[in-house]
Amino acid sequence: MAGGQPEREDKVSLELTDEILQSMEVGMTFRDYNGRISSMDFHKSSNYLVTAGDDESIRLYDVANATCLKTINSKKYGVDLVSFTSHPLTVIYSSKNGWDESLRLLSLHDNKYLRYFKGHHDRVVSLSLCPRKEYFISGSLDRTVLLWDQRADKCQGLLRVQGRPAAAYDDQGLVFAIAFGGCVRMFDARKYEKGPFDIFSVGGDMSDANVVKFSTDGRLVLLTTSDGHIHILDSFRGTLLSTYNVKPVSSNSTLEASFSPEGMYVISGSGDGSVYAWSVRSGKEVASWMSSQAEPPVIKWAPGSLMFVTGSSELSFWIPDLSKLSAYVGRK
Repeated sequence: MAGGQPEREDKVSLELTDEILQSMEVGMTFRDYNGRISSMDFHKSSNYLVTAGDDESIRLYDVANATCLKTINSKKYGVDLVSFTSHPLTVIYSSKNGWDESLRLLSLHDNKYLRYFKGHHDRVVSLSLCPRKEYFISGSLDRTVLLWDQRADKCQGLLRVQGRPAAAYDDQGLVFAIAFGGCVRMFDARKYEKGPFDIFSVGGDMSDANVVKFSTDGRLVLLTTSDGHIHILDSFRGTLLSTYNVKPVSSNSTLEASFSPEGMYVISGSGDGSVYAWSVRSGKEVASWMSSQAEPPVIKWAPGSLMFVTGSSELSFWIPDLSKLSAYVGRK
């Protein structure tokens, strides 16, 4: 343990397969939320998970020990989207109160605000932190994407969009994608003011962009839309490789999807609360888990791990049930 933070183990000991994915079930659930979980994020290099809830709470979990370490309430501003910075006890989060659209840099260690980022005039619907530098981007219903430096409270750049934007950096922090209006636009993070260097169409799906994400190796990009489509594109050529279909989501919900760590599978929520998994290679559905919830869960795969997490009105950790796997039954 370096500096008191649990270190994440580097390698997955079992390789993820269709069979392992099909065996996955809820191993641990936290049910003490008074409302829905609106966002969550894993820290890249420690065992921490942070969640944001409609009950105006920010919660920090130690994933390795499945314990909630801390709950911080943001009663004044509410909380909607939350992301870790490079430091495992510092987060940036967006408000949920309808009157103050500032983003906030918060120390979870001592519950202190380190900086406010003022610039948006409507709800922030997308937030992505640059993995390499202190930069981050935020997209809002005010039809702007703002570029920020964590060390300055004024935005460093502004890009106008036509519609609800979804924005994300790749894992190297060299490129970011902004999706809206049926297209994914690729920007060089160092020369974004020159405009996109590529524009990829997702085949006529003009419904609202919800979430855009890169696979860890940067070769794939996914886009979810409010009509219930999850589009998978080759991030270099722009080829539309697959489109997976789930139930549509309402305008105040977000359809979230996540790549598995090696980019071979995609997991997603659905407008009816269900969870689905697909093989990127075959484009086929591999597994599904029905739900009694009526809204899409937030969903994230844990980096470098055989685990994903869903958030609805409760927080659930999904792990393989090795007793279901023929290859492991009978092993000591």
